[in-house]
Amino acid sequence: MATLQDIKRRIVGVKNTQKITRAMKMIAAAKLRKAQTNVLNARPYTDKIASIVSRLPDEDDLSSNPFFTQRDVKNVAIVVVTADRGLCGSFNQNIIKETERYINEELKAEDINYQLFCAGKKGVDYFRKRDYEIIGTDSGLFSSLEYNSALNIYNTIVPKFLDGAIDKVVLIYNSFVSIINQKLETKQLLPITTESGSEERYQDDINYIYEPNREYIFKYIIPKHLKAQLWRTLLESNAAELSARMTAMDNATTNADELIKSLNLTYNKERQAAITKEILEIVSGANALKAS
Repeated sequence: MATLQDIKRRIVGVKNTQKITRAMKMIAAAKLRKAQTNVLNARPYTDKIASIVSRLPDEDDLSSNPFFTQRDVKNVAIVVVTADRGLCGSFNQNIIKETERYINEELKAEDINYQLFCAGKKGVDYFRKRDYEIIGTDSGLFSSLEYNSALNIYNTIVPKFLDGAIDKVVLIYNSFVSIINQKLETKQLLPITTESGSEERYQDDINYIYEPNREYIFKYIIPKHLKAQLWRTLLESNAAELSARMTAMDNATTNADELIKSLNLTYNKERQAAITKEILEIVSGANALKAS
């Protein structure tokens, strides 16, 4: 049975932990404001450039351009975006589980080879220890997230796709929905699909004038589109991680409050029992002296 001193030490330990979780929540909340602003600013640009990419190609482009050509899928590159640290609830575990599910249920079942690009230290550590085939890593990128991280992924993955070493590129990450909600996403980056914009593409009767010409704009905008989608993926993941961390630390702080109340109640009960026992011993001793 725990002594009063043990309970008191535990109360002090929980209070110290609570100070840490409260501070981590405040730090995550402060960083989240900027991350959320970056995501909201990036979304209109990436959505618009994706819409433009869906409008520009004609039927010849869709059948001949390597960025749009659908191939027999034999090799898939998976870009897995996790956090660099833990203490953010099930954020990292959900991404890792979805990646393993995608590999085991969708790729291995069709006898398709895969390669991983791991962005984020948690994913790098997990998949490297388990001997997954990794073609690229980027650890520590979220400590100071920069556009160069998106370029690093682009320069690793896209040349392999154009050379035919990779037939398909898939992104697995968490997108930011709200402070208390993140959405697990599995999206195809390459080859580029125009399904979402096909209706708009064929129903739009507006005649655009292209300067210098449509082909030049088409070739120029595709790399821009891919880089923008990768950059948005990192921004979404960063904001989602901070919101998950803030929620996790808020829950931890609340649980610490409840634990402290429970320990204080136990401490007071044990203290009252000890005082009662001492009083009974004193009374019993006094009665024994009177009797003698």
